[in-house]
Amino acid sequence: MTVPLAHAGHAAAGPSWLPLFPVAVLAGGYLLAAVRDPRGWDHRRTAAWLVGCALLAVAVGPLAQTPGDPRGHMAQHLLLGMLAPLGLVLGAPVTLLLHVAPAPMRRLVGRLLRARPLHLLAHPVTAALLSTGGLALVLLTPLYVAAERHPSLHHAVHLHYLAAGYLFAWSLAGPDPAPRRPGLAVRVGALLAAAAGHAVLAKYLYAQAETLPPGLTDRDPEAFRSAAQLMYYGGDLAELLLAVALFATWYHSRRPRTRPSPPASIKRLASPHDESLTQTS
Repeated sequence: MTVPLAHAGHAAAGPSWLPLFPVAVLAGGYLLAAVRDPRGWDHRRTAAWLVGCALLAVAVGPLAQTPGDPRGHMAQHLLLGMLAPLGLVLGAPVTLLLHVAPAPMRRLVGRLLRARPLHLLAHPVTAALLSTGGLALVLLTPLYVAAERHPSLHHAVHLHYLAAGYLFAWSLAGPDPAPRRPGLAVRVGALLAAAAGHAVLAKYLYAQAETLPPGLTDRDPEAFRSAAQLMYYGGDLAELLLAVALFATWYHSRRPRTRPSPPASIKRLASPHDESLTQTS
């Protein structure tokens, strides 16, 4: 999850609609790929992806127009760092790409999924540290004030939290192929540890609203206490949804089922190295 970053002066960095453009590209590109899937793409996956895109649009659209209110910013970053990533992950975009991409692209994706750096980043413990640890870094250091003053850093923090939230949700409950995903016990443990760290940080922000984030010259402690409460209860909701997705994905993976044979065109394109990656999750 992310933290409230002041946006004073950020409106001048570009048109207010500009951040909505990449969200529209994500939604449109996914829909085009889903229509092209020769196997027939699951509409539930499409719905999850579009929900994630809608939450992103709310975060970078209406909520971005509330400068100076920590509560609005906290709601924005809850969407960016926790809720939207879950919808995007449940959309299984990598599996969809493997269904519609040509063979060279599938082999490239397969190599990326087997790469050692991704093995480390995709481990639930690493992803939890990137997500919750990044939140603590912004709240407990002058990075908050620096992001307030520099729009480029502000947007970089947004991208970090979106990427970290996606990585965390993928490592725990993603239906897409994942490199060496650990067992259920490790994933549940990582989720509980991240939830505990998030709760402790929210309570600490509430208790230290007079001094956190450090370096602010004009602060409203009551507004930050309200933001901390939103972070605490909103985070609980997001973590509950992630837990439901985790157990649903685990249960689905253990159910015996017969997969339909891929079309002949897919069989001709697939190689022995990427055949396992072209399976529908």
